[in-house]
Amino acid sequence: MPNKFSNEYGSIMIEEEVIAQISGMIAMECYGIVGMAARNVKDGIVQLLKGESLTRGIAVRLNDNKASIDFHIIVEYGTKISAVADNLMSTVKYKVKDMLGIEVEHIKIFIEGVRVDKE
Repeated sequence: MPNKFSNEYGSIMIEEEVIAQISGMIAMECYGIVGMAARNVKDGIVQLLKGESLTRGIAVRLNDNKASIDFHIIVEYGTKISAVADNLMSTVKYKVKDMLGIEVEHIKIFIEGVRVDKE
């Protein structure tokens, strides 16, 4: 269900998919996040999502002009997971409110995997 804003000039409707795309771009800027993971992991194999398919790893629900966002992420090996999660939550809450005017009520983060770079 889209989020609708109205003023004297007209109305704007923002789809949940748009919020998911923006949230995904914000998340990819956060330190320690390698990418999103597919939400429906049935057989234990995690697929790294980048670019256009970021929204497959993000679920957005709108309720009374407030958003709840679930992230399924893959983190970089050697990073402190709690620091990555705290950074993701604070950055997404601030930037979504700043860009779209939508308050983020809840953020759930599911760590689906860790990527190890071989040098």
